[in-house]
Amino acid sequence: MSDNNRILIFDTTMRDGEQSPGASMTHAEKLELADVLETMGVDIIEAGFPASSIGDFEAVREIARRSRSSTICGLSRATEKDIDRCGEAVREAARPRIHTFISTSPVHMKHKLQMGPNAVLEAVGRSVAQARNLVDDVEWSAEDATRTEFDFLCKCIDAAIHAGATTINVPDTVGYTHPDEYGALIRSLRETIPNSDKVIWSTHCHNDLGLAVANSIAGAQNGARQIECTINGLGERAGNAALEEIVMAFKVRGDSLPFETGVDSTRIARASQMVSRITGFPIQYNKAIVGKNAFAHESGIHQDGMLKNTETYEIMKPEDVGVSKSSLVMGKLSGRNAFRDKVGSLGYELDPDSLDEAFRRFKALADKKKQIFDDDILALIDDQLSAIGERVAFRSLRVIAGSEGPQTADLAVLVDGNEASTSCEGNGPVDAVFNAIRQIVDHDARLDLYQVHAVTGGTDAQAEVSVRLNGEGIMAVGRASDPDTLVASAKAYIYALNKLEARRMKRMAA
Repeated sequence: MSDNNRILIFDTTMRDGEQSPGASMTHAEKLELADVLETMGVDIIEAGFPASSIGDFEAVREIARRSRSSTICGLSRATEKDIDRCGEAVREAARPRIHTFISTSPVHMKHKLQMGPNAVLEAVGRSVAQARNLVDDVEWSAEDATRTEFDFLCKCIDAAIHAGATTINVPDTVGYTHPDEYGALIRSLRETIPNSDKVIWSTHCHNDLGLAVANSIAGAQNGARQIECTINGLGERAGNAALEEIVMAFKVRGDSLPFETGVDSTRIARASQMVSRITGFPIQYNKAIVGKNAFAHESGIHQDGMLKNTETYEIMKPEDVGVSKSSLVMGKLSGRNAFRDKVGSLGYELDPDSLDEAFRRFKALADKKKQIFDDDILALIDDQLSAIGERVAFRSLRVIAGSEGPQTADLAVLVDGNEASTSCEGNGPVDAVFNAIRQIVDHDARLDLYQVHAVTGGTDAQAEVSVRLNGEGIMAVGRASDPDTLVASAKAYIYALNKLEARRMKRMAA
């Protein structure tokens, strides 16, 4: 495999992904995710938008300081203040990059920027030159490139290259294009623009028509050597090209897609679970590569084929993406060493105190459930990690429910380290629990989503609850699991409330 076929993976989960409503990440969560992305071999990590808030600036700066091998990138608009702020944030990275952009389509220039083509063209050269004075690695993006007039797009890219850009990104910002059209655009730009061979060409495709991955691959087939993507396809509106799908498409179909990445695919499942836990966005069951059903077979015909030869119905091995072949291997008689090994095999690295707490929770769960599945352990650890460092923490819950009301919830929580408790009635047990939380932590957020599903099968299965809150135009999602559905509901609501408060503080800081 020649260097010419090497595709750079640019992960923007912490920047574009975080722009999904309700998907905000705390400082600690960003640091944790950055470590996982770098360990799995992501080439470029877009850690945030430093000028957007104090929190984003601090997160990007700390990720840059801790980086070892990945390029750490910050996003900036084409303004002097943004670029300076971005340069300061990434300055201490082993490999710093500034990513600056401006809209180039007629509709964006007229209604968003209120700038003419000449002013935009001048801003391109000025902003790239300023960024290049701060770092050696500068990426320039033409926002809404796929709806931009070709001649004008060529002029803007030529100006960016002339000013010192090292990477040119051609975003399908609104998910408008399709593979043939997008591939032809990349090819035409490379053939038309002078010095196009002096830069790396990049794709950034949104999934509004479900074509983000296909468009990204078409870009690679026509000369792009960087693909911008996110874990689980997280992103604005319908999301971005999914990192896991890009990586595995090249890995499985090397016969007709002769490209390779530096990503260790066995770490994909771990990263996917982490992003789901951090954002509170569940992974759809039939999601390619990382969905719960991606390697599941229920049809008798499929099962018969799988027993004879797994290649009959699986084009990749579960282990290739970090999914364990066996799921039922732990029980109440399992020891600490076995549990530590299992946690490691699932992709978690816990410090001694966290491992002790996880083992205690595992033993408590094993006393309630006859069979412990991998998904149970994943839910248990994710639930534990979600509770770390939050302003409001769950303590205890007792609920009186049944056909003869009123339904009552007795709830105790910690608020800023101080215990508070109350008893509330409601129109059903869940309503009573949520009323109790609202009475202790006064807020006006609206409950937009309440969803329950079983982590595994059986009447003793853990319940996983998702709660979405909306307050002052800010959305936050919380997820929690517990054998008791009402306890899981209380925890999920509290986690969502903590995230909502964090996002509100972030907005105030901005």
